[in-house]
Amino acid sequence: MPDFEDYQSPFSWRYGSAEMRSIWGEKNKRLTWRKLWVAMAEAQGPLKMVTSEQLQDLKAHMGDVNVIRALEIERTIRHDLMAELKAYAEQCPKGGGILHLGATSMDIKDNAEVLLIGQSLDGIIGSLRKVIRILAEKIEMYANLPVMAFTHLQPAEPTTLGYRLAGYAQDFLKDLESLTNISGNLKGKGFKGAVGNAASYVELYGTEGYQLFEDSLSQALGLPFFEISSQTYTRKQDYEVMAALAGLASTAHKFAFDLRILQSQVIGEMAEPFGNEQVGSSAMPFKRNPVEAEKIGSLARAVSTAPVTAWNNYANSLLERTLDDSANRRTLIPEAFLAVDEILITLLKVLDGLKVNETAIKENLMKYGPFAGIERVMMRSVKAGADRQEMHELLRQVSMSAWEEIEQGKPNRLVELVKNESRIACWFKDRELEELFAVEKYTGIAESRSRELAELIRETIS
Repeated sequence: MPDFEDYQSPFSWRYGSAEMRSIWGEKNKRLTWRKLWVAMAEAQGPLKMVTSEQLQDLKAHMGDVNVIRALEIERTIRHDLMAELKAYAEQCPKGGGILHLGATSMDIKDNAEVLLIGQSLDGIIGSLRKVIRILAEKIEMYANLPVMAFTHLQPAEPTTLGYRLAGYAQDFLKDLESLTNISGNLKGKGFKGAVGNAASYVELYGTEGYQLFEDSLSQALGLPFFEISSQTYTRKQDYEVMAALAGLASTAHKFAFDLRILQSQVIGEMAEPFGNEQVGSSAMPFKRNPVEAEKIGSLARAVSTAPVTAWNNYANSLLERTLDDSANRRTLIPEAFLAVDEILITLLKVLDGLKVNETAIKENLMKYGPFAGIERVMMRSVKAGADRQEMHELLRQVSMSAWEEIEQGKPNRLVELVKNESRIACWFKDRELEELFAVEKYTGIAESRSRELAELIRETIS
């Protein structure tokens, strides 16, 4: 646990997994820098710039990260990477003198950061796949369960719960596609020096030697490099990553917001899990607040702003580089990943314990579902020879009468009122009207398309 005497970010302990916090932890960042310095030394060996003895010295102390010592140095020199470099060199009497030869800070920082982004994307993609798999199970479970659909937050026509869930799953699949594509196309800056033209390396190794040097580093790190860079890799890549994370957060927000509405006791059809000892309100002991869904919404709202900052970091990076992106990127990228990580952790918890109140679903269908039959009655009567405009007005009047009774707390008598209106009923045979108002028969493709999507998920996500 962190030291709580000083301010701690909630992402230091409250939000995100231990694994994601470790990726973006200070120690892992500096260890990644050291791995890059060692990789440089290995690539310089065949170029006769580093001896095997120096390389072994660097490897022997690569894991001896001492953050406290590096911060002591940084207080004097005010440069974080140079402070770590000096702390590492102090530990390596034989190899320390050749560290960072030909490099600029961003040759180390930028490539390291892309490696951390890649690790983070792997974690996010893995969690997202779990979310989609659980959704597929729920889709199949409720593929044929009729529920009231709402447009403009007003009862509309029936659909099925599986079809509603399939809508979220379809969007999560799009997020998965986007994140997987970005993960597979990440590129580092490479080793191109102060303005991206690799002049320092060409000076050391010659043009052909430099190409061998950078190619060997790309292979060793498992990281393709941009062909063209400035002092940094193009910050457009950051924007693409943040936009994909924000896209995923938007899907999660949509699901969570809908769940909050459905969890309201006025509708009461679905709810997130609520522990036996969980406290909903400090003032109202009876409350069952949707705190998990609200947390998803809150974190997603924060992630939604990340692409804006990343856009400005790219668009306002003047000429070969300015430093006005540096400070915000220290929190922008790690916290976007940690927030999305927590969103997915919470989604998994909510989906795993999702409560579906079929009694409330049936009551709402009985109360509002019959109105969906009005459209069927109008279409069938016109097909039989009725005047479309006349039938529309008659059905509107009958519907308003039924609504008025519902608002007074009475049962829905819509079917009875339609049957009693002779100018409507005359177009139908016995029991034909009851069949047209049967809610469970007016869900169209909902069940079949839900099952098809669930099957697709099973086939494509192992």
